[in-house]
Amino acid sequence: MEIISYREALRESMESALANNDNTIIFGQGADDYKGIFGTTIGLAEKYGKHRVQDTPLCEEGMTGICVGAALNGIKPIHIHIRADFVFLALNQILNMAAKYKYMFGGHYDVPIFIRAVIGRSWGQGAQHSQSPQALFSHFPGLKVIMPSNSQSIIESYQYLLNEYSGPVISLEHRLMYDLNFDVDRDQIRTGKDALASYIVREGKDVTIVATSIMVLEAVRAAKYLAEYGIDCEIIDLHSTTDIEHSLIIESVKKTGKLLVADTSWVSFGVAAEISRIICENAPQYLTAPVVNVGMVPTPCPTAKSLEDLYYPNLESLISKIINLSGSGKNIPIPDEKSMADVYKKFKGPF
Repeated sequence: MEIISYREALRESMESALANNDNTIIFGQGADDYKGIFGTTIGLAEKYGKHRVQDTPLCEEGMTGICVGAALNGIKPIHIHIRADFVFLALNQILNMAAKYKYMFGGHYDVPIFIRAVIGRSWGQGAQHSQSPQALFSHFPGLKVIMPSNSQSIIESYQYLLNEYSGPVISLEHRLMYDLNFDVDRDQIRTGKDALASYIVREGKDVTIVATSIMVLEAVRAAKYLAEYGIDCEIIDLHSTTDIEHSLIIESVKKTGKLLVADTSWVSFGVAAEISRIICENAPQYLTAPVVNVGMVPTPCPTAKSLEDLYYPNLESLISKIINLSGSGKNIPIPDEKSMADVYKKFKGPF
């Protein structure tokens, strides 16, 4: 067992991709500077050459178009966006080109683009720099979307998607997680398509929690707290929003009778809605209470930290909803914790 930070797992995966395939290149704003995109590309330009690890201009659609053309000609580009919102400027290239070429040309063309994009809060990000667009990208056939919640998931899924998979991928990394350390067991690395599968993080019998990204960590914290009061939560890490393990979720809900979905984005028309659909279409008879969803308040993100703390879900709101869903009837004290940013990473100012 090793202790590897989220950042270190990403950098390891980037270096492994460059070392294992001479046709792999990395594009990204700041990919070759001393900060190395939150430390995930530090030293790679010096080691593998600036022709393979390149900075980019502020031209997201143009750069993504270059990546599409490169991918169609045998190159394996990794395109990094320091904020997921910037990917919106390249939607035509991603959704109309990369996601569809293999279908449009009878499987003769692969477009192995790997896009890394940063999601989530700090404080001061505001409405245009803090969105979490997994539902948008998951809606379009032809794309793989992953949301790693720990270092092991990064190493597993990146190894498969960068070395074996030949289609376009969107990986959404949460900005609060780069500094976090995780246990990694290299003897238990999942390989191939198994690396994308949802899995049970914690077994329980009272409430099923299906979570994405950093909300997996929040669910674990909530479960540990509630276990002291006799509420036993089962937690499923969704990991890939395009490769959802229906049977895993259904069997868990069959056991607990209750489902809560905790996502990093808005609830409406999103991942929460999709998980609810899966249960409602396939196993509504197992529910003993209505499905509960946890996500962002349905407004653009405010800039002020005091308002941002109200906008994002936190341990307090998550625990409150789990208690209500469980129907325990116990008078359980709810922790007064307003901001996950104060727990995972202390920010001293905007951005």
